[in-house]
Amino acid sequence: MRVVGRKTLARFCLRHADARNWVVAWLAETESGSWDTPQTIKDRYSSASFVGSNTVIFNVKGNAYRLEVQVAYRAGVVVVNWIGTHAAYDRRNAKP
Repeated sequence: MRVVGRKTLARFCLRHADARNWVVAWLAETESGSWDTPQTIKDRYSSASFVGSNTVIFNVKGNAYRLEVQVAYRAGVVVVNWIGTHAAYDRRNAKP
């Protein structure tokens, strides 16, 4: 898979060094892998959530952080939409 948005991940790791190892491992696995279907992701990341429009939410570092990506399965591309704390994710996605 090709990952778009590496700068977003790098900026996040500068502020949250405790998540760096998880992010580096996720990048390595993602770039060397092939995600053909959502099930391919679920097989490796059992806590991943699928929220529509090919958007996947990963729990980072024991659910302290959240990573939101969009996957273009046929093209083999993963776009990093957002990464941040779980609390910021909840605020960002709060229903009015």
